[in-house]
Amino acid sequence: MIIDRRTFLAGTAAALAAPAALAQTYPSRPVHLIVPYPAGGGTDFFARLVATPMSQTLGQQIVIENRPGAGTNIGAEAVARAPADGYMFLLGDTATYAANKSLYSKLNYDSEKDFAPVSLTGRFAVVLLVNTDKLKVGSVKELIAEAKKAPGKIDYASVGVGSPFHLAAELFAQSAGIKLNHVPYRGAAPAIQDLVGGQIGMMFIDFATARGQLNNKQIKAIAVASPGEFYGLPGVPPVSKDVPGYEAWAWQGFVLPAKTPADIVAKLHDAYAKAVSDPEIKQKLIGAGIDPLQSTPAEMAAYMKAESAKWEKVIKTANIKVE
Repeated sequence: MIIDRRTFLAGTAAALAAPAALAQTYPSRPVHLIVPYPAGGGTDFFARLVATPMSQTLGQQIVIENRPGAGTNIGAEAVARAPADGYMFLLGDTATYAANKSLYSKLNYDSEKDFAPVSLTGRFAVVLLVNTDKLKVGSVKELIAEAKKAPGKIDYASVGVGSPFHLAAELFAQSAGIKLNHVPYRGAAPAIQDLVGGQIGMMFIDFATARGQLNNKQIKAIAVASPGEFYGLPGVPPVSKDVPGYEAWAWQGFVLPAKTPADIVAKLHDAYAKAVSDPEIKQKLIGAGIDPLQSTPAEMAAYMKAESAKWEKVIKTANIKVE
């Protein structure tokens, strides 16, 4: 078939105009937000809280889809393979964007190449809890001293291999020059149950979960993983007081499939920024132990890269693998 020059040029112009036209009409139907965790957790809470005001700004409903499993990889892969039209985006986290590439020998998405960052959305404060009946320490300094007396004899729980809390503990051990014994659980509930029961001596966990355990007289928050004191636990020092430079967060952010038009990225970014700037929304997040964040797409991309390098070093040093 022979195509004349005029037809060719018209077709080329139409193709070039398509992304701009798409952005101008976006969104014209409901937008799906993939949450790679079960309903009821902190990420799900965040998604549902901001989805309503974002829907109002966009003029279309944001539909929450929970697609848990494989350390967030199931939900992440779905978005990585979705059309780059703005109708499916992801609320991923530390694992999705930074740790999984080093944890898994085979990963069906590339966090740098397959996603278009929209904005960082929040950080979950991480707390170091100890059962003082099981582990008779009242500070990080005392914990380090006990660990040095008996290398590898102190057990710590996590909500799963490669979770942000597992990695926070490994970073602590490596930074402090001590050896601890990891006991992974399938989720926070059984891990907390054994911590309270005295089967486990310590664990790193998010503030929202930790706060609910501090009415147990044997459970004590001895430190926070943020670089300074955390507003929710006044008087509890940061780990960095005794381990200089230590810092760990469970963080999250929005991404779209790679090659999504910049105008669509901007519309979603602006809808989120407006939602999280609402004082009532912000206060609800803070009350749940979430530090609300906003960033440009470029700032999020840089943060993802820095966190990937940080956790890659921790994971390789500890030889952590997830099949």
